[in-house]
Amino acid sequence: MNQIKKMLAVPAAVFALWAMSATAATNDDIAKRLEPVGQVCVQGQECKGMEVATAAAGGAAKTPDDIIAKHCNACHGTGLLGAPKIGDTAAWKERADHQGGLDGILAKAITGINAMPPKGTCADCSDDDLMGAIKKMSGL
Repeated sequence: MNQIKKMLAVPAAVFALWAMSATAATNDDIAKRLEPVGQVCVQGQECKGMEVATAAAGGAAKTPDDIIAKHCNACHGTGLLGAPKIGDTAAWKERADHQGGLDGILAKAITGINAMPPKGTCADCSDDDLMGAIKKMSGL
């Protein structure tokens, strides 16, 4: 009987050590999951970490090329669903003639037209950003 107890003692000790380390890892994982995802900042007081968030949110200016690559190219690069293709000045001019020039095209871009959602998925683009992209795509 002592022989069996000795044979079972080693695996039991190994299992106990493994269980303790697994519990420690689990507690660390739980603590990480319970960390707050954000913080409230009060104006006039230091708010750590907000400098990075502000820069990431809108620190860089958008160029027409950036907007086209990120938001317009999927449809206007291929002419998907009848969208005028990038660089097809004749198609863009025809649209401009029917919609009141570039300002008319801009108005349709802001509100959306046919399958194109409002602002062509660039919700944080200004009217000037959109106009720059329209001019670049149309060549007008």
